[in-house]
Amino acid sequence: MTLRLFFATDIHGSDKCWMKFINAAEFYKIKTMVLGGDLTAKGFISILHQPDGTYKTTFRGKQYAAKEGPELDELEKRIRWTGLYTYRTPPEKLKDFQTEEGTRKLMLQLAKESLERWMKVGEERLRSSGAKVFVTGGNDDEFEIDEILLNTKVVDYVEGRVVKLDEDHEMLSTGFGNPTPWHCPRDITEEELGNRIDKLASQVKNMESCIFNIHVPPYDTRLDDAPKLDDNLQVEEGGMTMVPVGSKAVRQAIEKYQPLMSLHGHIHESKGRCKIGRTTCINPGSNYQNGMLQAVILEVEPTRVKTYTPITG
Repeated sequence: MTLRLFFATDIHGSDKCWMKFINAAEFYKIKTMVLGGDLTAKGFISILHQPDGTYKTTFRGKQYAAKEGPELDELEKRIRWTGLYTYRTPPEKLKDFQTEEGTRKLMLQLAKESLERWMKVGEERLRSSGAKVFVTGGNDDEFEIDEILLNTKVVDYVEGRVVKLDEDHEMLSTGFGNPTPWHCPRDITEEELGNRIDKLASQVKNMESCIFNIHVPPYDTRLDDAPKLDDNLQVEEGGMTMVPVGSKAVRQAIEKYQPLMSLHGHIHESKGRCKIGRTTCINPGSNYQNGMLQAVILEVEPTRVKTYTPITG
């Protein structure tokens, strides 16, 4: 039996990428959709309510003023397309989220509101397609979003689970990752990540046809090449030096278990595929900031990956 699967990841709060993802089920006539981790945005833009009733903000270096209603709604829509949340507020309230904890609380509130909106839209759009959507969080995603994903019929939240995709293929999933300089919510040690994968692998009935859905890519595979950072965690001048930052534990697990295929994300710049033994490893990359969905369509037989089609749109 051939499994047709649509895989994308790292959409980081982009409304436009979410819409493209759920619309892909009907457009490509695909029944199995997998969305890897990092669902939530990395930041927000304050839209300041002025005394005259207008709203003002600065977005991508340009200043905007809009009246409440369709004009303001359209401005917020454009911003959210790029993976930034929006927050309407009087200027005097800015101080409420200028601390690290204040910012975190507001980001969490906005992330939950965004995901709840996505689930509502998804229910409407996916009802007719009959597609199953499998989702995990990523290392950037706060744990508090899990309750939304667990309490919806729109997606199957598969973190820490092994699920059947069809008669032949199981999928093992985790969004946890190896340590990063930013100390993200789901960063764990390589040892912990390896143990987590081992525990899941012990539940797999047929590893030969199994698919690994692991947010971080295996170490030193060109799927994990990222720009080298300086001591201030900024890209080194010139930005041309790339270094592997993936997980050694993930690579060791793939080498040990040799699943049919492994799906990854995390490193936006390193789209592509490679082989580790018999395992086909894939990272579709991410261009969420421009509202572009990068994905792959895969046709997978019980013992081989038949076709691999990158999609950008």
